[in-house]
Amino acid sequence: MKVSSKGEYSLRALLYLAQYPDRRLTVQEISDAILVPIPYLEKLLGQLRTLEYISSRRGTGGGFQLMKAPAEISIGEVIRQLEGPLAPMGCVSVTSYEPCQLEPACMLKPLWGLVRDTVADVLDRTTLADLLKRSI
Repeated sequence: MKVSSKGEYSLRALLYLAQYPDRRLTVQEISDAILVPIPYLEKLLGQLRTLEYISSRRGTGGGFQLMKAPAEISIGEVIRQLEGPLAPMGCVSVTSYEPCQLEPACMLKPLWGLVRDTVADVLDRTTLADLLKRSI
């Protein structure tokens, strides 16, 4: 699993929005706070809106806001939605399985499975609320 800038910046945006649950924040405010260029941030916010993590409103008083409580948004779910499977290798992916050439004799498969399970467990147990409280 590799988290791209898309995943990193999207999580930054969600965390920033989670800090202001009672306000709509502009693209400029978010961009300034998380250091992501506005054109790229607009694309990410559009994707987060499509995935129903955030809502948006145009015009005066408009901006972006979380649609769910921070405790309801798991980091694992967000990463899977944006980046795809968490498995380090296709042969251990739960959602995008790809057989390897050495199966069933591959001696690395148990290791890759353990890595997948460990990463998935940590990310699935961690929510935006946990990160805001810094309790991971």
